[in-house]
Amino acid sequence: MYSQITANKRRSIILIIIFIALAAGVGWAFSLYTDFGYGALVFALIFSFGTALFGYYKGDAVALASSGAKKIKKEDNPYVYRMVENLCITAGMQVPKVHIIDDSAINAFATGRDPKHASIAVTTGAIQKLENEELEGVIAHELSHIKNYDIRLMTLVIILVGVIALLADWFLRIQFWGGGRRSSNREGGQAQAIFMIIGLALIILSPIIAQLIKFAVSRKREFLADASGVMLTRYPEGLARALEKIGKDSARLKRRNHATAHLFISSPFKPKGKSKGRIRKLFSTHPPVEERVATLRGMA
Repeated sequence: MYSQITANKRRSIILIIIFIALAAGVGWAFSLYTDFGYGALVFALIFSFGTALFGYYKGDAVALASSGAKKIKKEDNPYVYRMVENLCITAGMQVPKVHIIDDSAINAFATGRDPKHASIAVTTGAIQKLENEELEGVIAHELSHIKNYDIRLMTLVIILVGVIALLADWFLRIQFWGGGRRSSNREGGQAQAIFMIIGLALIILSPIIAQLIKFAVSRKREFLADASGVMLTRYPEGLARALEKIGKDSARLKRRNHATAHLFISSPFKPKGKSKGRIRKLFSTHPPVEERVATLRGMA
C-alpha cells in the first residue's frame, strides 16, 4: 500500500511538471507569434487566475448545489455520520461537513480546498446498496482525497488547463485578424517562420494535450485515494467489492455534469460494461473499475 501511494505521488508530480512546461511553451509561442508581446500574456494569466480563485474558494458550494447534496447533522443519519467520524479519528483529521444526495445511483464525492473547509457527499443509493465494510471503504476513499489535498491539486490543474485554453483561443483569434509578426529580414524571417510553425502547432494541440494531462492526473489521484483509503480501513476487499457493485449498478446519477465528474468515486458518465480501448481510457477521469479492483486485491 505504501509503495502504491509513493508511486502515484511521484507520477502526479511528474505530470504537473509537464503541465507547467506545456503552459510555459504556449506562453512562449504566444509572445513569439504576435505583436502584443508579454503584456497580453500577463493579462491572460491574471484573468485566468481570477476565475480560478472563485472556483478555489466557492467551487465546493457550486459542486454540492449542482449535485443536489443536502447537509445533515448526526441525528439525521447517525449510521453515516458516525462512520465518517470514526474514520476521521483513525486518520487524525477534522470531521468534514457531511451531505447526502437523494439518488439511487451508488456514488460519493469529496470537495473543499483543505481539510478545514471540506465536505463529503454520499448518495442514498450507496447507503442502501452497500454493506457496512463496502460503504466504509467508499467513505475512506473520499476522506483520503481530503487528507491528500487532492482537491487543491486538481484545482491547480484546472487553472493550468484554463490558462492554456485561453491563450490558445486568443492566439488563433489574433492570427485570424492579422495580428502576427512580420519580418523585413529575409534570413531572419525564415528562421522566425520555422519557430512560428512550431508555435502554431503547439497552440493548436496544447488544449488537447492539457485535457489529456488533466485526465491522467485525475486517474492517478484515484489510485492514490484507493490506496490511502485502504490504509484507514485495513480492508482492501471492502472497497474492491464496493467498486464492483458500482461497476454493475445500472442506475446513473440524475444530476451530473462534466465539470464535477472527476470529484466522484466513479464517473457519472461511465459506460455500461467494461471499459475497453486505449482512446477511451485516455479521455476518462477515472481508471477502469476492473483495474482498480485488481490493484486493491493485489495489496498485501
